[in-house]
Amino acid sequence: MPVQRDVLRPGGRPSPLGYVMAALRFALGWTFLWAFLDKTFGLGYATPAENAWIEGGSPTTGFLSNVDGPFEGFFTNMAGQGWADWLFMLGLLGIGMALILGIGMRVAAVTGAALLAMMYMAALPLTNNPFMDTYLIEILLLVALALAGAGRVVGLGGWWEKLPFVKKNRWLV
Repeated sequence: MPVQRDVLRPGGRPSPLGYVMAALRFALGWTFLWAFLDKTFGLGYATPAENAWIEGGSPTTGFLSNVDGPFEGFFTNMAGQGWADWLFMLGLLGIGMALILGIGMRVAAVTGAALLAMMYMAALPLTNNPFMDTYLIEILLLVALALAGAGRVVGLGGWWEKLPFVKKNRWLV
């Protein structure tokens, strides 16, 4: 049996690989969207209700104020800043929704990789591995999903790519 390397078979039907990539896209998208929801409403997982964004809590304070590494000064100065909170939360929401819907995969990959790279830098030095971390794995996954066109399978990517403004601006694919 030949190895399937495309998310779509000839004729446009999803391949088994396409379904796996769609599942990975949903899973990663949900991690971004869940972080947004939990930090916004304080659902009691990573964020207690009293620290919810809608209650006046800062979604960046907890993580960024505890940075202890080579980029400590850079990140601790951002902790709790309104602009940092808004950018972080809009990033979580936008990346999560783009991945779940399968639209704007290139933008989601670039912005998601930038966000994850900053989180990786904030986590340095790593405690359980000399250099590899889940942030780097998620960056690679974002790139793979975008390059594979994973938004076309069980997503709105195929429809999105046909929109006139997306055809004129291929970076929006």
